[in-house]
Amino acid sequence: MMREINVTVKSEFIKTYKDGYPLISKESILSWDKVKEEGLILNLVDGKGKFILKAYHGVQNKGYGWVLSTCRDEKIDIAFFTKKIKSALEYREDFFSDDNTTAFRVLNGEGDGLGGLTIDYFDGFYLLTWYSLGIYEFKSDILEALKTSVKYKGIYQKKRFDSKGKYLDEKDDFICGSKAPAPILVKENGASFAIYLDDGAMVGVFLDQRDVRKTIRDKYAKGKTVLNTFSYTGAFSIFAALGGASKTTSVDLAKRSLPKTSEQFEINNIDVDSQDIIVEDVFNYFKYAVKKNLLFDLVVLDPPSFARSKKRTFSASKDYVNLLKEAIQITKKGGIIVASTNSANFSMMTFSDFIRKAFRELNGKYEIKERFSLPKDFRVLDKFKEGDYLKVVFIEKIK
Repeated sequence: MMREINVTVKSEFIKTYKDGYPLISKESILSWDKVKEEGLILNLVDGKGKFILKAYHGVQNKGYGWVLSTCRDEKIDIAFFTKKIKSALEYREDFFSDDNTTAFRVLNGEGDGLGGLTIDYFDGFYLLTWYSLGIYEFKSDILEALKTSVKYKGIYQKKRFDSKGKYLDEKDDFICGSKAPAPILVKENGASFAIYLDDGAMVGVFLDQRDVRKTIRDKYAKGKTVLNTFSYTGAFSIFAALGGASKTTSVDLAKRSLPKTSEQFEINNIDVDSQDIIVEDVFNYFKYAVKKNLLFDLVVLDPPSFARSKKRTFSASKDYVNLLKEAIQITKKGGIIVASTNSANFSMMTFSDFIRKAFRELNGKYEIKERFSLPKDFRVLDKFKEGDYLKVVFIEKIK
């Protein structure tokens, strides 16, 4: 059993927690020095010792733990985790019955009442990602709960709880069941993706962009030239090509993006030679495109929220306006820019301000066609807006 201790919440934070805010902050607790090891269960009490809620201690980003229960007597055990997992599975029933999509999120951290853990599904295989040492302390109970709740081919894990939330490289991310083929071929709205569960931090696709990819394919790609920047394994390019784009150009600095993107085209029966895949710093490519007078009908911008290369550092909150200005200059009049960010540090309203500023500085005009945030399987809490990190805007360049 995990050790439990009582900790007193400062009076000005009590209402926030009672109203459903799930992330525990150090500054909200009076005697934090009592809290030693991660995985410790915390009973949060007010100044008179009255119970408020139950949480666990786990360091993740700016937080120091997550709320687990509002019931004092609730045991945090296999039965507790089974209840959470079953409720998460029920919420996603329609995903399991859709033969056209066989990769999606099954449990989304605090959105499903288990902050610090995500579980993704890849055609019968389950991938658990642990975001703190605290939640990892419950690993055997959580695994037992998952195994009794689902039929599975195999279970894998990623640990992302070093000091900066980076992936901890294990020799083997396999836990139990059968080993997955490399790659697993999964479907997303009828298209195929090659997924590698045991090949470092990334598996080959970001599942949170599913609705955006489908929209590009179904509404915007036909007959268009498409530039996909920070393209990773080329998922947006695949969907654009399947939607009838006349040509896609995928640009990413990572050398692996070339073989990885080629593979995704091949498994979707798209001729790789008819597409461009370029390994280059995106900002250098913009300069090249301007010099060569290249213009595109559709430009996808999906940068990491923070990235450092040998020559430059990119931070979404500081540099997105400049990134947009670069993209605007190589987008045709009447063309579309799909501007996306996964940065939780600013809101959709701030993101919309970035767009306004970029066009204003270039004396341009634009119209916003549609906006996206996280899809249904990436469940978020109303009381925790930071959890709804994805912001995507389809912008038409009018001039």
